[in-house]
Amino acid sequence: MILYDRLLVWLTLALCVTGLIMVISTSIPIGKSLYKDPFFFAKREVFYFISIFLLSLFFLRIPVVFWKKYSNFILILSTLSLIFVLLLGKSVHGSYRWISIGILHIQPSEICKISSFLYISNYLSRKIKEVNNNFWGFFKPMGIITVQSALLLAEPDLGTVVVLFLTTLSILFLSGAKIKQFFSIIVIVLIIIISLILTKPYRINRILSFWNPWKDPFGNGYQLTQSLIALGRGHFFGQGLGNSIQKLNYLPEAHSDFIFSIIGEELGYVGCFLILLGIFIIAFRAMYIGQKSLEKKEIFPGFLACSIGLWFSFQTLINIGAVTGILPTKGLTLPLISYGGSSLIVNLIAICILLRIDFELRLSQNQALPKED
Repeated sequence: MILYDRLLVWLTLALCVTGLIMVISTSIPIGKSLYKDPFFFAKREVFYFISIFLLSLFFLRIPVVFWKKYSNFILILSTLSLIFVLLLGKSVHGSYRWISIGILHIQPSEICKISSFLYISNYLSRKIKEVNNNFWGFFKPMGIITVQSALLLAEPDLGTVVVLFLTTLSILFLSGAKIKQFFSIIVIVLIIIISLILTKPYRINRILSFWNPWKDPFGNGYQLTQSLIALGRGHFFGQGLGNSIQKLNYLPEAHSDFIFSIIGEELGYVGCFLILLGIFIIAFRAMYIGQKSLEKKEIFPGFLACSIGLWFSFQTLINIGAVTGILPTKGLTLPLISYGGSSLIVNLIAICILLRIDFELRLSQNQALPKED
């Protein structure tokens, strides 16, 4: 009897191995130029993989009820970490997003994602009728997200804020909240986003360069034009693994936020399609597990699984949109593929939680019925 989702496990492993190979391929030039070690980023990525493998042996054993019981505590810790990073965080490219502890660089915004979805799933398991029947029940979880978003914007990290809001609104919509509540929140969010764009010159420049990057290809539009050149060189089957030119210090962040461009250049349309298909299937499996849990009246694991699927979907959409010029540039990684310790570890912890939800669901369906007296 199989009590785990084999497709989910093998797809996750396949994407992680692919991501590791592409990080090694893309990070050699930047590692050599910055640290005089071409395998600097590759060594760190291997360390992260070994760490999360050991951690997975622990996280897979944690029952789902644990996450429900301590979701509020985890939310408080993640919020405090967002405050801490603003006070004592490490600045990279003008953003305070990392806390350095020895060789580890922790990004609280990644922890914030999963803690927020744990809280919202717990809230809906207790207050779903209140969410459906009155505006205050709907507004309370949005209020928590708004507080965290304000802290994230202070870093600044607009990309994570967009993922949080889109996922939260989607989960509340799935819970049965009224349409008029969504319109009011969406109008408020649009006003806030427009205000945030207009108050920061660099955000205005990003929007202008996004509309026409070729107008200033060596200035504000430089990263996007180099990304498009990489994708254009890939054609259908790509230039071959390791044969990218754009990764040779032409495309900034080629090993992290813009790794998909190098995948397109080296592996072509076929490689891009297979990676996106893998992420889509993982997101679909998460939504399927969530649906089966909700059918069994398991509200917390059901909404948590759905939120993980939506989170992966929206983050992938925003990353690919930025890389291809469909959306303005955002500092978001491609789940399970891009370089980044915090992002990779948190994503794989989410997968472990998803596997545990599926395990407990299968176990409940296959338990023997007790004998009658």
